[in-house]
Amino acid sequence: MADCLVDSNVLLDLVTQDDEWLEWSGAMLTEAGAHGRLLLNPVVYAEVSVDFERMEEFDEAFPATFIERRGLPWDAAFLAGKCFERYRRAGGTRTAPLPDFFIGAHAAVEHLTLLTRDPRRFRAYFPKLRIIAP
Repeated sequence: MADCLVDSNVLLDLVTQDDEWLEWSGAMLTEAGAHGRLLLNPVVYAEVSVDFERMEEFDEAFPATFIERRGLPWDAAFLAGKCFERYRRAGGTRTAPLPDFFIGAHAAVEHLTLLTRDPRRFRAYFPKLRIIAP
């Protein structure tokens, strides 16, 4: 059983009914859910919640029976900071830690598979991370 942390872009494909990615994201969620638990963390929750007026609407769209909420571990936050430091030293221009570093670090620290449509940064900063991506 391989638990899977789901990136924001995959859930947003469902919310927005994205013409290009809805079918892929739905199929990958079904496949990942057949082999383990689907998980989201507070960073993903925050990014996806923008499309909802109330928390109850989010919870109705993504009930805990479909996707489990998981807190961000402290060691994942530390790892995210270290990866962000590498990003900045390599010429990265953002001045605040990017959500991708928190998401990637969480998956890495808890040995989760990551389901995402945008694996580039995850592969660069978390090379041992198991990733499901197009």
